[in-house]
Amino acid sequence: MQAALEQAKLGLDEGGIPIGSVLVIDNVIVGRGHNRRVQKSSAILHAEMDCLENAGRLLARDYQRAVLYSTLSPCDMCSGTALLYRIPRIVVGENQTFQGPEAYLRSRGVQLEIQNNQECIELMRHFIDCRPELWNEDIGV
Repeated sequence: MQAALEQAKLGLDEGGIPIGSVLVIDNVIVGRGHNRRVQKSSAILHAEMDCLENAGRLLARDYQRAVLYSTLSPCDMCSGTALLYRIPRIVVGENQTFQGPEAYLRSRGVQLEIQNNQECIELMRHFIDCRPELWNEDIGV
């Protein structure tokens, strides 16, 4: 989770939304990403999408051994991508400021671990307080 937090802070330093993600296979980080919607004027570059893109093309069996770490509960888009590639485990830094379709992920067999990491919570709360318009745009409000 620390590597995902570092990605979130990098995104914030770049003027973006502080959400970070890493993909781990066999205890090795193979992809890192952060929300880059603002930086790239992208409709889809949430942290998890950026992370998976940066991991590159992997085999199905690689994804099936992976753990996706995200500082924030993944949204519908990012959850769907994890389901598409059959990533079996997602570790979430926090789901207090935003909660994606966690029950649906669990119903599809994904093992979710919610850490309620205080640093993740404080980072998002501060950002939402300071930039509510940007946050609302990111979650489609």
